[in-house]
Amino acid sequence: MPFILPELPYAKNAFGDLISQETFDFHHGKHHNAYVVKANELIPQAGLEGASLSKAIKAAKEMGKTGLFNQVGQIWNHSFYWLCLSPEKQQPTGKLLDLIQRDFGSLDEMLAKFKAEAVGHFASGWAWLVLNNGKLEITSLHDADTPVAHDGMQPLLTLDVWEHAYYIDYRNARPDYVDSLLKNAINWEFVAQNLDGEGVSRADQSG
Repeated sequence: MPFILPELPYAKNAFGDLISQETFDFHHGKHHNAYVVKANELIPQAGLEGASLSKAIKAAKEMGKTGLFNQVGQIWNHSFYWLCLSPEKQQPTGKLLDLIQRDFGSLDEMLAKFKAEAVGHFASGWAWLVLNNGKLEITSLHDADTPVAHDGMQPLLTLDVWEHAYYIDYRNARPDYVDSLLKNAINWEFVAQNLDGEGVSRADQSG
């Protein structure tokens, strides 16, 4: 069964000026979809028919098939990213907030560190909040790289810092894009769910 472009979990106009419908039309409808189309072309060539998306990512990395890795990694990364966003403003609570305060001092300090990582990441990639051996960590990965390909890196939250994620609405002002989403559009309920270590499965697809 080929991989598919997952439906967005909200309407394309749900975020108003934070993320425009035009951005979703291009980012989801064209960029994300292009990764799906190309991955489905490359999967048979790699002998990975029937593999789940997460298994295809790991296998492509092990086999050194960079082209395939880039496509399947981007399918998963984008699928996870859409789930990290909420058109309704939320705040972290409960266990997630306790861990944030334990590992970063405060929510404000965590958000400031996340913004610095996302803004300071050179060129294209993804900023991540992950759980590593029970501790929250902030990091970034280049291009299509993904926590799925790294043992022990349990994904909780990501922001896409490829230019196609923000250029329509924010032009080259990546800091404004990152700041706007961190303050107003994070699905903290989803982030908290991922503390169970099952975050990879929430953006996975069967083969």
